Amino acid sequence: MERSLKVRPIENGTVIDHIARGKALNVYKVLNIGEENTVTIAMYVPSKKYGKKDILKIEGIELSEEDVNKIGLISPNATINIIKNGSVVKKFKVKIPDVITGILKCTNPNCITNVERVPGKFKVEKKDPLKIRCIYCEKFLNTIEIAR
Repeated sequence: MERSLKVRPIENGTVIDHIARGKALNVYKVLNIGEENTVTIAMYVPSKKYGKKDILKIEGIELSEEDVNKIGLISPNATINIIKNGSVVKKFKVKIPDVITGILKCTNPNCITNVERVPGKFKVEKKDPLKIRCIYCEKFLNTIEIAR
């Protein structure tokens, strides 16, 4: 007998689907979701397209463009579903923007973004694999540190 856990659908909010397997907690952390919102996280869910995927359901929130850009940096194949009155009213794939402003920190300690606390601004040189360069000091980022 096969057993499965049924997660109830959300009435209003956002479902982030097709998150790269094992990355749902990273997505959750960068969104800074408050305790007033119910969150459901499903990890390593079977997927025909990707083998395994993660899913994040957030009740009562419609994501901002900045939040969607953060998700794109963690999981560029994620899909955003906006739910209203129990139905999907908008569905789109996240996109990595050509220029990323304010959500990344430069790893160069001498960069003006760290010395004078200027918001980070980065040019996306390549999207797959992701290659990002600081506009101010020209340093390429090896690891992505997302500002909160």
